[in-house]
Amino acid sequence: MKIKAIITGVTGMVGEGVLHECLMSDEVEKVLVINRKPCGVVHQKLTEFIHSDFFDLTSVKHQFAGYNACFFNLGVSSIGMKPDLYQKLTYDLTLNFAESVLEFNSDMTFCYVSGAGTDSSEKGKVRWARVKGKTENDILKLGFKQAYAFRPAFIQPTKGLKNTYNWYKALGFTFPFWKWIMPNYVISLKEIGLAMINSVVKGYHKDVLECADIRELAKK
Repeated sequence: MKIKAIITGVTGMVGEGVLHECLMSDEVEKVLVINRKPCGVVHQKLTEFIHSDFFDLTSVKHQFAGYNACFFNLGVSSIGMKPDLYQKLTYDLTLNFAESVLEFNSDMTFCYVSGAGTDSSEKGKVRWARVKGKTENDILKLGFKQAYAFRPAFIQPTKGLKNTYNWYKALGFTFPFWKWIMPNYVISLKEIGLAMINSVVKGYHKDVLECADIRELAKK
C-alpha cells in the first residue's frame, strides 16, 4: 500500500522534518501540504495549497479526497496565551481539520503530535496538558481506520532543515548525552517521520506513543 499523505505544519520544525522523510520514502506516493504560507519546497510528489483560515476549510477540503494518511503537526505554545485562545488554537482547530479529512477518507490513518506530559485524564492541574489530552482523546474517538497520538519530548533536529528552532540548534550537540541518561525522553526528528510512515503501513499496538514507542515504530 502506497501512502498518500496530507501534512500540516511544514513551516515548523516537526512538520518540516516529517515532510522531509515522506519525500525521501519509497512508501510515500504523494503529499498534499496545507499551509498558511509557502513552505519553499519543490518536489514531484508534493502539492501545496495556501489557505489562511483553518477554521473554515470549505474552499479546500474537496482536495482531501483520495488520501489515506494525515500527519498533523500544527501546534502553539500555551506560554503567555489566554486559556480560551489556547483551547481554540489547539483543540478546536485540530478537531475541525480531523473531521474534515475524515469526511472524505474513512480509510485513513491520522497522526497527531501533542507532546510529553499530555494529560489523558483531562483532570490534572496543568491546563495545556488537559487541553492536549482532550484533543488526543477526541481524535481517537472520531472513527479513523487508525489514529495515533505522538508525544515527543526533546527532539534531535534533522541537519540541513531550515525551520529548526534556535534553541534546538544551540543544544543539538548535547543530544547524545541526554539520550544516554534519559532515553525515554529523547527522540530524533527522523524517527518521528519514519514512525508516522510506518504507522500507516504496519500499524502499532498502542494509540498513544511516547518516545520509546516512536523509536520502536520507526525501526519496523
